[in-house]
Amino acid sequence: MAQQQDKGRKFKFHVFRDERFIDLNLYQFGWEHNAPAHSYGPHARNHYLFHYVISGKGRLYANEKVYEITARHGFLVVPGQITTYCADEEDPWEYTWLEFDGLRAHESLNLAGISGSRPVYTAWNAEAGRLLEEEMMYIVNHSDASPVHLIAHGFLFLDQLVQSSADRRHNSERRLRDFYIREALTFIEQNYQRDISIEEIAAVCGLNRSYFGKVFRDAVGESPQAYLLHYRMARAAQLLKETRRTIGEIAGQVGYANQLHFSRAFKNVHGVSPRDYRMTHMLEPGLLPAPETQDPEDEA
Repeated sequence: MAQQQDKGRKFKFHVFRDERFIDLNLYQFGWEHNAPAHSYGPHARNHYLFHYVISGKGRLYANEKVYEITARHGFLVVPGQITTYCADEEDPWEYTWLEFDGLRAHESLNLAGISGSRPVYTAWNAEAGRLLEEEMMYIVNHSDASPVHLIAHGFLFLDQLVQSSADRRHNSERRLRDFYIREALTFIEQNYQRDISIEEIAAVCGLNRSYFGKVFRDAVGESPQAYLLHYRMARAAQLLKETRRTIGEIAGQVGYANQLHFSRAFKNVHGVSPRDYRMTHMLEPGLLPAPETQDPEDEA
């Protein structure tokens, strides 16, 4: 945990360096009391970034709009969105923030009713906002806790964000849609090792492929095909880091009969070949398997 003071600006932050978590992962988190008129941006993030304002006020510049953000409110920045935010000149804000991502992140933000086009969070009452602040500050103040402990509190943060939001979605149509999505995600988690099709997943939910694709994208933020690919590649990355299995064996375990096709897909998602990823991320280098006779990922 870094704690610093610089020209009237006080802040502390922590970088979370464990990439094993798929449903939710943390990247950075912290607390800051800005100096007057202190600003960030214009800048685009690679992950979701949520700020909760404890005191003071400031402005968010996004979507060609200016959002005035005051104490007991928050704001969301989504991946790829160019934003600038600036503390007030006379009453600069104090806030806590989390940078996060994962397969469940988009779904939770949807339930909370906040998005890139609707970035401002409002608590439905003061107590609800206080509980959200407490959960975020718990993570900030316990950066030395185990990764699993911090991820658990990350899920509690998402739950409190949904429960406390004044824009939380409550209708029966959404509950039915959420049922379909839970069925689809469970089926993928239990069957990603074999050659499943999107039609098969839709059939499990009792929906035609076209409607299922729309419902899935609205809820999860990407197509079923993209989700299945990213899920498989996340599992493959975990196996590369934590096991002695060969790349061919791992390809088969995540649903690829052809090792070359797997290697190309892995490189498209992670930017490096499976072998290079393993060499960089292996948790215990002594677990590396013997060199394989072929390295088809180098052809990818």
